[in-house]
Amino acid sequence: MKYSRIIAGTMTWGKWGKQLSTAEMIALMNHCVENKITTFDHADIYGDYTNEEDFGKAFSKSSIKREDVQLISKCGIQFNVKERSNRVKHYDYNASYIISSVERSLKMLQTDYLDLLLLHRPSPLMDASEIAEAIDKLKIEGKIKQFGVSNFSPSQIQLIEKEIQVEANQVEFSLSSNKVMNDGTLDDCVTFDRLAMSWSPLGSYFREDSKANLRIKTVLADLTKKYGATEDQLLLAWILKHPSTIHPVVGTATPQRLKLAMDAVEIDMELQDWFILLEANEGHEVA
Repeated sequence: MKYSRIIAGTMTWGKWGKQLSTAEMIALMNHCVENKITTFDHADIYGDYTNEEDFGKAFSKSSIKREDVQLISKCGIQFNVKERSNRVKHYDYNASYIISSVERSLKMLQTDYLDLLLLHRPSPLMDASEIAEAIDKLKIEGKIKQFGVSNFSPSQIQLIEKEIQVEANQVEFSLSSNKVMNDGTLDDCVTFDRLAMSWSPLGSYFREDSKANLRIKTVLADLTKKYGATEDQLLLAWILKHPSTIHPVVGTATPQRLKLAMDAVEIDMELQDWFILLEANEGHEVA
């Protein structure tokens, strides 16, 4: 199963962000595919449970063939919003809920299958046998092709793998938020050949004026000239160098930035430049 190295995150395409029209979504999908970004990342909760329907409506009116793209979605988080009668935000991984959530996603996305289903966040109450029951049924019926998790630790994955194989893990990973590089999470992806994906791959760099980000900015001032690249491209190149073959989920809905993200795949950052950036973020040299 092949996913594009840069994945288009759709969280900000709708109600939670740009509120793109159907025509604008079609144009952005086409732009992604033209630039070899063929994988689209969703979650049932995005846009207060409205994004998948908006995307599906646009996709059905586009000329893009289903077999030419890969659709990822997530389930499990239950929000307390008017679209749901929940009294509190919680996680639900009962077999019946997982199945009904996937079937709803398929209906909203107007597709027969998901290439990859992820459990959105770990729950203290999740039961591996319940999850396996749902996933086995969904795979047998052809409604999902692969199964994975998001924001899970290696031990939480082991709990699930007591009953069923976990093929992917989507986690927060960036220069400014890199704990998964040292806590065994990415090691687990390499060891067990899991698809590794990173959400928020640019970290806090463009959002905060922290001391660490100011140090990074000083380093990037030289590296942008050396590599003929933008700051965001170099931040992506930094995580792309990790041996887990990370697939960044890029959340922008700006066409030019999506193209720049795909071009970042071609940047081969030198070893010492990688450590110079790490040192800038940490504020000290490695031990």
